[in-house]
Amino acid sequence: MSVTGEAVVDVPFSTLADTVMERLTTTYAAAADPGRAESMRAYMKDVAPFLGLTTPVRRTLSRTVVEGLPRPAEVDCTAIALRCWQLPEREYHYFAVDYLRRHARVCSSGFLPVARHLVATVSWWDTVDALAAHVVGALVAADPKLTADLDAWIADDDLWIARTALLHQLRYKERTDTERLFTYCLCQSGHPDFFIRKAIGWCLREYAKTDPGAVRTFLARERGRFAPLSVREALKNIGA
Repeated sequence: MSVTGEAVVDVPFSTLADTVMERLTTTYAAAADPGRAESMRAYMKDVAPFLGLTTPVRRTLSRTVVEGLPRPAEVDCTAIALRCWQLPEREYHYFAVDYLRRHARVCSSGFLPVARHLVATVSWWDTVDALAAHVVGALVAADPKLTADLDAWIADDDLWIARTALLHQLRYKERTDTERLFTYCLCQSGHPDFFIRKAIGWCLREYAKTDPGAVRTFLARERGRFAPLSVREALKNIGA
């Protein structure tokens, strides 16, 4: 059971979502490539079935889906994301992630449980990392009180929730809460899973672009607590 628990997230009514989903499912299904879908599913470790849409094709189709539609409100983002996640094919999840990245500013702190549901459902790096950096990160930046939630997420039993906490400041640069970043890394320093160890190195490496001295000092003091993978990734661009 997760430390922070998993709230039940209902799909709200949204006329805009009705329009988007009708366009989306029709447009994507018409362009499906079953042969390519099998290789894509295998590459992504069978996390979900695919329609077989390459990224360039999918993004071109997505533009036609949303063409001429109004800017969404938070309720529309919620409905579209959750309804996409109810569909099995991974490209629909990608559409939802891209849509949320584009419209994250219309979402309030109340959207965080929805983001958590998306992270914790059909979880793999291909959706989790973008949700962490571009959606959860944007929500926390807009409402710093949400750091209390992320402080719980970092200790969650679900590694994808913990990974999201590690990566949510990935784009913050000078706005990074350095103490929280280092504390999160230390909190998960003994985690046995590759995806957590990699995330520790990634978020430290990214912050090193802003303050390499702080990362060097931190690892000089604490590197014995981290897996070699984490240290190697963190120092990749700045050296020991």
